Formats: sequence, structure tokens, C-alpha cells
Amino acid sequence: MFEMRYAADRGKADFGWLQSQHTFSFASYYDPAQMGFSALRVINDDKVAPGAGFDTHGHKDMEILSLVLTGKIAHKDSAGNTEVLPAGEFQLMSAGRGIYHSEFNASNAEDLKFLQIWIQPNQFGGEPGYQQKDFGQDEGLTLILSPDGRDGSLTVRQNAFLYQLILAQAGQQQLALAAGRKVYIHLITGELDVSGHTLQPGDGIKISEQAALQLKATADSKALIFDLP
Repeated sequence: MFEMRYAADRGKADFGWLQSQHTFSFASYYDPAQMGFSALRVINDDKVAPGAGFDTHGHKDMEILSLVLTGKIAHKDSAGNTEVLPAGEFQLMSAGRGIYHSEFNASNAEDLKFLQIWIQPNQFGGEPGYQQKDFGQDEGLTLILSPDGRDGSLTVRQNAFLYQLILAQAGQQQLALAAGRKVYIHLITGELDVSGHTLQPGDGIKISEQAALQLKATADSKALIFDLP
């Protein structure tokens, strides 16, 4: 089964310093038909004005992934992590029994654009965790998250996998799916055909009950592929 989630239909928020588009229900945007997909709870496409950001706030029992698209994030948390994330870098914060953090645009001149992603964990409480890594821009599939940190991936507290897909125009990739798994694909740039369904930037697609996917780029493309329980 395939269900498109078009970019134009996402929830929107504009606070002046922050412009955000919500794939799933978040904050003041509520749609009972868009409460997440499997363990994937949030994909927010955020643009933050120069020097602005999110003041210190708390999270508990959530896996929070950030991917910087352009600019840099200045991150600080109550576990003692003070980091700057440049474009292309992934950050995974496991909130565990509770953590406080702040995120700001590290530039006073340029906008920050990043994806904020929440995955519901299958382990609760425990020590908060922090991981950060640049996985490069290799063509094809690159494993970003896994439950066991295999192949140098970040370790997520859920039976979930995340892949970065990069394809040049006319490039193709096949992805086999284990029985009972669900997949969500979010297109960042380009144009991607997913087994006959065309995605434009910001679009997503919910996939279930499939044994394999045929992925073809009709323009240079970059996407995130979530393999979910």
C-alpha cells in the first residue's frame, strides 16, 4: 500500500524568526489522520532566522534527530554537550529519562534550514545520549541509524533504520523489505519515482505490505528512507 503525503498539505507555522512545515501533527497543527507513521512521530522542515533559535526546553523518552540542510546549529544540553552542527551533519539526541537543550542559528547573517525528526523509542527512562556524525554524500544508500549501531551508524533506541539515499539523474536503487515492515520516504531535493509514485521536494510517502521498492531519480535527488516496525 502506498499513501502520498504532499508537501503542500503539511501543517505550517510562521513565528517570524521561525518558519516550519509539519509532516505530522505538531504543536498548534493537529490532524487526526497525520499523527505519525509507525514509530516515526515528527518531521519538521524548519527555517530559522539569523541569530534566532529555540530557548532551553525539555524532552523525555524520545529519539530526536536533526539534519542540517544549510547553515549551522549551535546546540547545548544539560548533559554537558556543546556542539556546532554544520550542513550535512546528523545529530541524534536520546532524551531518556529527561534532558534539556537549546538550538540556535549559529550565524548572525544567514538562515538555518534543518529537519527535526522524532522517533518514539522502545526503551524508556535511562541515561540521555548524544551522537553526531557526518556520513558524507556517497551515491546510493547510506545507513544513518540502526538499533545496534552497525556499519558505523548512530544507535537509535527503537527497532528502526534510517538510510540516506543519493541518486544522480536516471540513477536507480532497489530496496528489499522484510515482512511486516513499514517504510516512510521523505524527499529533500530532486525528483524521485518510488514504484510508480512521483515525489517532489518536501513530499513523503507511507509504504506498507511491500516486498521491495524500485527507486529511480528523474533529477539529482536526496531522500531519507525510514524502515520502521
